[in-house]
Amino acid sequence: MDLLTRRSVLSTSLAFFLAPRLAFAQQQPDWAKGQTIKLVSPFPPGGSVDAISRLMQPGLQQRLATNVIVENRAGAGGAVGANSVAKSAPDGTNILVVFDSHAVLPSLMKLQYDSKADLDPVMLIGTAPMVLACHPSRPFKSLKDVIDASKAKPDSLTFGTVGNGSLGHLLMVLLSKKAGFEIKHLPYRGGGPAVNDAVGGHIDLIIGSAALLSTQIEAGTLRPLMQSGATRAPTLKDVPTIAESGFAGSEAYAWWGVFVRAGTPAPIKDRIYADLKASLEDPAIRPKLESGQQVKLELSPAKPFAEFFDTQMKIWGAVVRENGIKPD
Repeated sequence: MDLLTRRSVLSTSLAFFLAPRLAFAQQQPDWAKGQTIKLVSPFPPGGSVDAISRLMQPGLQQRLATNVIVENRAGAGGAVGANSVAKSAPDGTNILVVFDSHAVLPSLMKLQYDSKADLDPVMLIGTAPMVLACHPSRPFKSLKDVIDASKAKPDSLTFGTVGNGSLGHLLMVLLSKKAGFEIKHLPYRGGGPAVNDAVGGHIDLIIGSAALLSTQIEAGTLRPLMQSGATRAPTLKDVPTIAESGFAGSEAYAWWGVFVRAGTPAPIKDRIYADLKASLEDPAIRPKLESGQQVKLELSPAKPFAEFFDTQMKIWGAVVRENGIKPD
């Protein structure tokens, strides 16, 4: 099953189209003057969305010359924060920073907002492979070890994720069906709590983005077993891919993106995109994203991001429906 063909929606040449629009946006009146701009992170502190939001904040504040804050509005797998932006004024003062679960929510639960009608895409920030890891005290050295142990004692092992219906959860559902093993899912309310329990040895395994787990992997407090990308990430050269682990065609990537309230004027959206792009490309910030957070920057603008988002909704929505996945 081909879970992601991101290059097919991101490879379009955009320079000719973007140059005049971005130049126009930079010349707009200072719409943000006197306003407080919120970067809404719909997850608790400690996860990748919060970390990326805080890396974007200083550069955006400098470029907009106004106060920019990160506001954590956690709950319902990201739906609470998304709803707050979907119901805000369409003036660009509330900027939603999302994780890949944003594409799953419409199939997972009844939302108080419409993901397509109430929110406009601004930027696909980047992607990263998912990583399956365990506490060093566990005996597992590979995905095969996990599968063998799960088959020997069904439902005896536990794995944590950032929430029910998250990409990590859905990927493990697909793997368990393909390989015929049973493992118990423990959903958490965000990456921070999940990592804390994994590092503490309270759960057997955790699956999350490389951005979420990189610090613990580097510190040796978690042992990586498998990564979900088509090729090995540069910083995970010793970790086999999902194809190398016996599951070709099951590649999947975590991703992060930015939305604003639908109806926000195009010049404001263009200005937000331009300033976010410049902030993320800053030589002081880019290495922290690429090396520190393991994010492969895409920085794709609205149109290709909208196409990417539609593809993600179709792929993972089907997995939710076909497997009867329910919210927490």
